[in-house]
Parts: sequence; C-alpha cells; structure tokens
Amino acid sequence: MAQSQKDAKALFISGGATGIGKETAKKMLARGWVVGCYDIVDVAWGAEAADLPGTLITGHLDVRSWEDWQAALTDFTAHTGGRLHAFFNNAGVIVDGPLREQDPEKIQWLVDINVVGATYGAKACHPYLKRTRGAVMISMCSASAFFGQPDVSTYSASKFYVKGLTEALAIEWAKDKIRVHDLMPLWAKSAISEVNARSISTLGVRMMPEDIADKAAKVFTTSNPYSKKKMHHTVSGPDTVLKILSDFGPDIAKRYVNKFLVG
Repeated sequence: MAQSQKDAKALFISGGATGIGKETAKKMLARGWVVGCYDIVDVAWGAEAADLPGTLITGHLDVRSWEDWQAALTDFTAHTGGRLHAFFNNAGVIVDGPLREQDPEKIQWLVDINVVGATYGAKACHPYLKRTRGAVMISMCSASAFFGQPDVSTYSASKFYVKGLTEALAIEWAKDKIRVHDLMPLWAKSAISEVNARSISTLGVRMMPEDIADKAAKVFTTSNPYSKKKMHHTVSGPDTVLKILSDFGPDIAKRYVNKFLVG
C-alpha cells in the first residue's frame, strides 16, 4: 500500500458505476480520498479520475449477496490499512406503475436491493467504521419517504425503510462514535427518474446527480455540530419545504398536499 493511500481518508460507495454514486466518488477523489466504487456492473469511468488527487479502487458487488459484501470490503480495506472513514449506502433501483400492475418478481428485486442490500451494507461496513475515528455512513434515501408516492409505491416504501434504518442506527451506533445520516432529495436526472411517476410530471426533474453529490460531500466532511447530529438532509429548497410539512403538518394536510403534487 502506497504511503499516500495509507494517509488518505477512505470512502466505500455501493452503486458507484453511474449517477449519484459516480459523481460523489469524483467529488471525494478531488479532495484526495481513497474511494472504492463497487457495483454489479463494471465501473467504466476510471479515466475521468486520472487527473484527480485521490485514488480510485473498483470492484464487483451485488448488494443482494452477503458474501459479495464481505469480499468487497475485504478487498477495499486491503488498500486502506483496514480503515473506513465513510460509507455511501447508495445502490438502489425503482419499479413504477400502479401496485396492481407491478410484476411480483420486480417487486422482490427492488426489495432485495433497496432494503436487504442497504441493510447488508450497513452491517458489513460497521466493524470497519467502528475502528476508524470520525466515521460516517450516509444512505441514499428520497423525498418519496416524506409521503407515500402513488405509481412508485414500492420504491417509496423502500425509502421509508431506509429512513427508519437511519434513525435506528443513529442511536445504535452512537456509542461507537459513528455518524449516521441519509439524503432525501426530490428527483434528480438519473436512471431512477426515468419512470412514469406523477410527481415527476408535476414537480419536474430539477436536480442533477452532481447536486446531490455535492451535498453528500458536505455531509461527509462537515465540522458543523448541527449538521453532524442532523439525520435527514435535504438537498434543495422544495424538498426542504416538503420535509418541514412532513415533520410538522397534520396527516390530513399532508395527504391533500401530496394529492395535489402528484396530480
């Protein structure tokens, strides 16, 4: 292991081949971190990282497989002296359409990736985060976890699970001095947003993956005491407004606002 890798901070990203995972990796490579991008498909953008000061490590990961998680973490931490300063629990998929029309096999696929995969990731990374001072985990959640979203009901429900996992582990891992957060943006221009969801038609797709990556980088590196304690981070003004309504509005108001937004 090169001395520069030994001294640099280390970040592991699931689903790092494209989209938000890729852009977050580039942000952290620009800060000089060692970044592991592991995905079920090949990470083909390595040439874009050649001029960045950090070190990119890539590998295979099917987040549905516990054995893959163990192998990927063993491989990546061999480059970092066993340290893991940060984990971006990012891999996710979406299924659209009314629930009555969704393919049961596709529903199982979504749950296996968005729910089981996210849980396996947290469990697999925990021992490495625990032994690394100042460690952080961020999970990719969604504004669809403020209110259940029709036409993407299974995706929305899976993000409610991620939100709950964040809240549970923020308490459970506090004794290990691991910060736990999630990001809850509205739609960004990525494969996830290429679906038939009514909220996309009414609200539009106003963010790019780079916008969410910028927020992730800020949360990973913040020294602000409030940001360190804040579990759920929004990315834009509109999703911040929705979060406030979700946190403080009565259920009947939330239902009518949600119905208005989805058309």
